[in-house]
Amino acid sequence: QLQASGGGLVQPGGSLRLSCAASGFAVRSYTISWFRQAPGREREAISCIIRTSSTTDYADSVKARFTISRDSAKNSVYLQMNNLKPEDTAVYYCAAAARGICTRDGSDYRWWGQGTQVTVSS
Repeated sequence: QLQASGGGLVQPGGSLRLSCAASGFAVRSYTISWFRQAPGREREAISCIIRTSSTTDYADSVKARFTISRDSAKNSVYLQMNNLKPEDTAVYYCAAAARGICTRDGSDYRWWGQGTQVTVSS
């Protein structure tokens, strides 16, 4: 099970840190990805961290602004989001896959968090 949290309302240029807490499995043993979906748009894979390694990947839309990290002691993955833009407004989901690659195919993911709303607006 995954529990996503940390969303909220923030002004453009602001920051938020999303958390994805795992229970029932070790987060380090799974590739964890963050997805987002804005109204009327397809779900977008934006970041991932590969299981048992520190290898990360980012979509071009968030590269250099977002940072994914893992804390095995807390069994959680985080997404630090800086310099937020209105186009970052979406529901953000974390998901866990057994595959050892950053996959954008949602069917590869075994567990999904419930989603947390991020709204960037002045």
